Amino acid sequence: MKGINMDTKAIEEHIRGILVALGEDPDREGLRETPQRVARMYQEVFEGIGYTNHEIAEKFGKKFEATDEDTAVVMKDITVFSYCEHHMALMYDMTVDVAYIPRGRVLGLSKIARICDMAAKRLQLQERLGSDIAEIISEAAGSPDVGVIIRGSHSCMTARGIRNASARTVTTTFRGAFKTDPELRKLLDR
Repeated sequence: MKGINMDTKAIEEHIRGILVALGEDPDREGLRETPQRVARMYQEVFEGIGYTNHEIAEKFGKKFEATDEDTAVVMKDITVFSYCEHHMALMYDMTVDVAYIPRGRVLGLSKIARICDMAAKRLQLQERLGSDIAEIISEAAGSPDVGVIIRGSHSCMTARGIRNASARTVTTTFRGAFKTDPELRKLLDR
């Protein structure tokens, strides 16, 4: 697995340039270490850029034998955040609900949350994030039957532009049986 390969020195230089372009003094006390702090933060919050969906599925694909073939696994309210690729603005207060039908083996529960978190650590669109999570869960669990619902706020709408602070975006991704069976989709209802 390759992981992230980020040029932190270049990020530091660019952040310093942004501070200057904003009219700030990057050498003042509160900003002196900001370029380094931002570079370290970017390594953390954009870690998922360093992995393909396949690599994330391999990384978090630990499975256990399932005892009941008629079981659906549903995990709700997984919290994540991401950054919009259009404005590099924070997508926040996001919750992910995931359901899948095991095919003889189940994922470790923490792995589902880790998959959601890692897929979110990229410049994203909420719609693509749902698709990425569904693809990764499908591969990691070995099941074509996956449903993902994401609810989130986008600072590109809440803090700028229209400034509609209460707007929430809901996206759905249904694959396999979740796409064709409305009863299965009800497992993800609130």
